[in-house]
Amino acid sequence: MPAIHPTPEYLATGQRAIWYDDMKQVLQVPWMGVVTMAFSHYPTFFGELWRGIKPLCQSRAFIEASSSLRSFAESETAKLEPKPLIAELTGLGYAPREIEQIRQMNTVFSHGNQPYALIATIARHLLEISDMAGGAEAPAFAARHAPEVDVPLVLVEAHHADAPTQAVYQDVKSVLDLPFVNTDYRAFARWPSYFALAWSDLRERAGTPAHEAICRAIHDRAAALVAEDLPNPGKLSADALRRAAEADAGLDEVRQAVRLFQWLLPGLIVNVAYLRHQLDAV
Repeated sequence: MPAIHPTPEYLATGQRAIWYDDMKQVLQVPWMGVVTMAFSHYPTFFGELWRGIKPLCQSRAFIEASSSLRSFAESETAKLEPKPLIAELTGLGYAPREIEQIRQMNTVFSHGNQPYALIATIARHLLEISDMAGGAEAPAFAARHAPEVDVPLVLVEAHHADAPTQAVYQDVKSVLDLPFVNTDYRAFARWPSYFALAWSDLRERAGTPAHEAICRAIHDRAAALVAEDLPNPGKLSADALRRAAEADAGLDEVRQAVRLFQWLLPGLIVNVAYLRHQLDAV
């Protein structure tokens, strides 16, 4: 597991803060993913990556690719038969409005994780394989594509959490073999009794052959989209991105960080889809 150095949003200053705000606006997400926070540790690399992919991220092709990944993940994850939680949450005292807020929070991540996965896949493709095959033409997606939600994004950091939630965090890292707790899980932990209940079901599926097969399928779909379908309006080249990585820390170190996230993000997409099905009305 390579070392990663994500700079959280509340510590970002200068050019890094500008990048964070710009990326969130373009992707139409309320949070900066750990993946891109870690990439920003290498400013020459990150600057060249974002310069090259920003016009792609604004394109119709990119939004449609993200949507297709989400649809596939939610369709396949339903086959894992997530446990319905509405009745248990109601029994714990959760009102319909609270359950809807959890569902809305899930929608935020269900929409936003796919773009981050594609960004990591683009970076790995360029660093390890070759230039993208797509042309420069990429009509923009002018409309809003992010979900309209009114639930605030509140993250329960480990140092904020009580002992039971900290124990769940440790279990998440252990079961999923993670060096950190994803933003998604820290947001769901705002409702600690919900998150503990949801995780207790998900942990029984995580890492099973069926779960791993879906993760692999999402990984392969993202790789195929990058290699074969997505355009390259920013004319980002493999040579330029490799030179940028070398200028920061050496190609191997940057490549290891990129590889880590490109493999982890499909699993996060699957898990968020699984948690979403738990909240399906039955």
